[in-house]
Amino acid sequence: MVTHTIRVEPIGAEIPCREDQTVLDACLREGVWLPHACTHGTCGTCKAQILDGEVDLGDASPYALLESERDDGAALICVAQPRSDLVVEGEVDVDEGVGVHPVRDFRGRVDSLDEVAPDVRRLVLALDRPMMFNPGQYVLLDVPGGHQRPYSIASTPSNGKVIELHLKRSDNGVATDGWVFSTLDVGHEITLSGPYGRFSFRPLRTQPILLLGSGTGLAPLKSMVRHIDENGGGHHVTLYHGVPTEAGLYDREFFEDLEARSDWFTYRPALSRDDWNGRSGRVPALLAEDYPRAGGHVAYICGSPDMVADTMKALMKARLFPRDIYREDFFDSADRAAGAHVVRSPLIRR
Repeated sequence: MVTHTIRVEPIGAEIPCREDQTVLDACLREGVWLPHACTHGTCGTCKAQILDGEVDLGDASPYALLESERDDGAALICVAQPRSDLVVEGEVDVDEGVGVHPVRDFRGRVDSLDEVAPDVRRLVLALDRPMMFNPGQYVLLDVPGGHQRPYSIASTPSNGKVIELHLKRSDNGVATDGWVFSTLDVGHEITLSGPYGRFSFRPLRTQPILLLGSGTGLAPLKSMVRHIDENGGGHHVTLYHGVPTEAGLYDREFFEDLEARSDWFTYRPALSRDDWNGRSGRVPALLAEDYPRAGGHVAYICGSPDMVADTMKALMKARLFPRDIYREDFFDSADRAAGAHVVRSPLIRR
């Protein structure tokens, strides 16, 4: 396979990249941490300028990479592959206190696979070697048929040889309907790579924390909560978890127990569809009720693009500055086809 050299500006790093490899993958494996989120050409986070050389733009969404941007030399480096030596201008930005862990390949054995809510399964993998990652990051699972799918890690780095993932079934989904919810079983082997993503816990930020998730967007937030608990608290954390029905409140007992035994953690589950003895409504609306002024906090949001966008609007209306908001959007094929709209700001971190 032909290999080319990629020079990343402004840092001047030079790395090898095969023609069947994406520019982003080559960079992450060499510890050059460029912005990225979805890793399949949908969200536009990894957009970079190709200053010199030729690339195959790959399967970049026309909504995330406009025709005019293509003409000006932009590329989504999570799907772009080199066809010559390249010079790429990227935003190399790592927050102080956040580890940089190069992407590596792993083999995992299914240790457990349990249904924890309707159409949600908890997958626990025993890896062939420890994975180093930051709470909030995700992995790419290799799915039968040559596909890859991203899933956030719900466990913590304290035992990197065992990782927990939360997978939601989607109709006709190649990873879920066609595999995890049909043929995958305990003892099966899986290959995967990671860690990916800039959405992760910032340990040096001491402000009270708002964790805002919907559905399986709980996974990276659970990793953060467990990590803080393992390290003796030190942050005041309020977790919102929104789902349609009470049956969807998986891990409820874990969070209720943690709230009962700690003075730093508050758990606020909510149902958007059913009435129950708790609070009802979407997370953005409940957040607005509880925090008409959210300044002085730091917020982490994870869920569907619509949920993330609405929650970000609620936070900014409550006077929380964009530099204090981190987000992770769960894009699927429907979002890609529709060109899902999310609130964007150069100051809001993924």
